[in-house]
Amino acid sequence: MQTNKTANLLDRTFDEGIALTMEVRNYIAFHEQADRREYDLPHCLQVGFQHTRVSARLIQVMTWLLAMKALLAGEISPEQFAGPQYALGGEDCADDEGLDMATMPPGLRSLLERSHALYARIHRLDDMVRIKLEAGEVPNFAMLASPVISLAGGQA
Repeated sequence: MQTNKTANLLDRTFDEGIALTMEVRNYIAFHEQADRREYDLPHCLQVGFQHTRVSARLIQVMTWLLAMKALLAGEISPEQFAGPQYALGGEDCADDEGLDMATMPPGLRSLLERSHALYARIHRLDDMVRIKLEAGEVPNFAMLASPVISLAGGQA
């Protein structure tokens, strides 16, 4: 059963993901050509790779959020949710190490940073949810509304 706090947390995070996805779509649609004209081929390839990285992060985040909503609504079982199709994965999505952010266009740099932060937050939620599922419990997102636990990864 979803509580208002649970619904609000998931709905706000889902809305954030949708907004960021639309922003990425608009950035790629309207700024990619300008980026190509401004940089040499190797840099254009790196920028294109980062476009793909942002898109892959958001696809995984939105898939996870939709699956979590389905789990909490009873539309899928805990076993289905725990399957690999809803697992976050791919070190390329999670890791920005080695990326020289200063060489990225400012708009893309912002999208990379924000998509990474959202992905990391969902990754922490996924870890918590999978621990609960392994213990035979259905996740309760009301625990995340506690002032002791911060979605940003530290003590509040």
